[in-house]
Amino acid sequence: MFSLKPSFLEPLHMEYQYLLAAIVSSTMLIIFILYSLEAKRKMRTSSFIYHNACHMGSVNVVEKEVDGETDIIVVGAGVAGSALAYTLGKDGRRVQVIERDLSEPDRIVGELLQPGGYLKLIELGLEDCVNEIDAQRIYGYALYKDGKSTRTPYPLENFPPDVAGRSFHNGRFIQRMRGKAASLPNVRLEQGTVTSLLEENGTVKGVSYKTKSGQELLATAPLTIVCDGCFSNLRRSLCNPKVEIPSCFVGLVLENCNLPHANHGHVILADPSPILFYPISSNEIRCLVDVPGQKVPSVGNGEMARYLKSVVAPQIPPELYDAFIAAIDKGNIRTMPNRSMPASPHPTPGALLMGDAFNMRHPLTGGGMTVALSDIVLLRNLLRPLRNLNDSTSLCKYLESFYTLRKPMASTINTLAGALYKVFCASPDPARKEMRDACFDYLSLGGVFTNGPTSLLSGLNSRPSSLVVHFFAVAVYGVGRLLIPFPTPRRLWIGARLISGATAIIFPIIKAEGVRQMFFPVTVPAYYRAPPVHLHA
Repeated sequence: MFSLKPSFLEPLHMEYQYLLAAIVSSTMLIIFILYSLEAKRKMRTSSFIYHNACHMGSVNVVEKEVDGETDIIVVGAGVAGSALAYTLGKDGRRVQVIERDLSEPDRIVGELLQPGGYLKLIELGLEDCVNEIDAQRIYGYALYKDGKSTRTPYPLENFPPDVAGRSFHNGRFIQRMRGKAASLPNVRLEQGTVTSLLEENGTVKGVSYKTKSGQELLATAPLTIVCDGCFSNLRRSLCNPKVEIPSCFVGLVLENCNLPHANHGHVILADPSPILFYPISSNEIRCLVDVPGQKVPSVGNGEMARYLKSVVAPQIPPELYDAFIAAIDKGNIRTMPNRSMPASPHPTPGALLMGDAFNMRHPLTGGGMTVALSDIVLLRNLLRPLRNLNDSTSLCKYLESFYTLRKPMASTINTLAGALYKVFCASPDPARKEMRDACFDYLSLGGVFTNGPTSLLSGLNSRPSSLVVHFFAVAVYGVGRLLIPFPTPRRLWIGARLISGATAIIFPIIKAEGVRQMFFPVTVPAYYRAPPVHLHA
């Protein structure tokens, strides 16, 4: 492994280079903000009309209503639902959790928890859930491109030794979380399929669900929190879902081999798109091959195996080649669409969305669980002063602050995931190729150039402004590589297109996240919303 430092930088002082990048990036950011605020103002009226045109779904007729009082219903017991149920139950809430399948999940994502997510796990009192499941500590990433490699460690110097990323079998982690939630006497965890929300005069009163035996029941509570994952059939009642599927992951498990850099995630900037490796146990390594588009080669007829051997295998590190081929021959090849969905809620009395049902991003950076756990900490803190949840209208108005307060952390991780995926994908466009090369070399420089982006990726830095500055610093760095030592008309043209392409990558993502809430949350009235006094009783 080595750190790549292009020769043209040698005459320049590092401080001068970074100052130049910061000045140019900050200027572009100010121009973008002014433009976006004006666009946001023009869109406000049409967005308000659309928001008020949405309505709740109908309620099914059921045979029996569940007895007993419940404060909060949680739909789904994945990472978000289980952590939420435990957190609310620990605060004394009476919680009913309804999960479609309580057997151990078997997924190919949700296996890497970033250090920022682990800190949230500690804050929730759930850090022991990564114990006794053969979880592996992760201390950073190794990047590979065209035979070159570099390492980007997490900036953990100021944290206790236990703070690091964790990777594991997703199902084992979820079962530990479910066990913690079910251990509380005021949390009731049951298996059932929620079919609809119960709505009365625009307020959600609970859910209708079917038990494992097929019995149809009602469950009612002042607050229903929907955490039923990426395949949620309830989200359309509570938000405006705009789900994109930019690619699919093809998953394999490599056995009895060692990663070139122990306790690190490995990202190969391959053609056509990235390949990921990270440990999920002491003797298993997860491989995720990104395949752009919504269609992948068929697994059943052997087309996928041929694709992996002919296109993917030649691009992976030689230390992993034999294990990769063996995993293909073993035949346990899994596929899963990668979904991206900005949070676009309809504030609805009596209901709230959380987790992947509410907000998704490309899983390249492994930020999903960090966002979910951060949201749970925030919601817990908002609900703690309240003992009475029965005034659904007042509660809904108060909880609008949740959507604003979550934005800096969630939007930073969401934007980074979408932007990095587009930068890391191969392209025949010379400007896109220069941006990809510049990103790899920028991360190889060390110091603030490595620590800055890595702190954003790890969830340790939730400032959107830092993300924008580093993103455009990469673009300026790429232009500098083109213009030094001798700018030519062709290089000038590619440099201009590089800046234009960078803008086209990141600005639409930021616009979808919401410029005002992302960069200026203190200007949103809901940011200051205090809990209603009459809900304290």
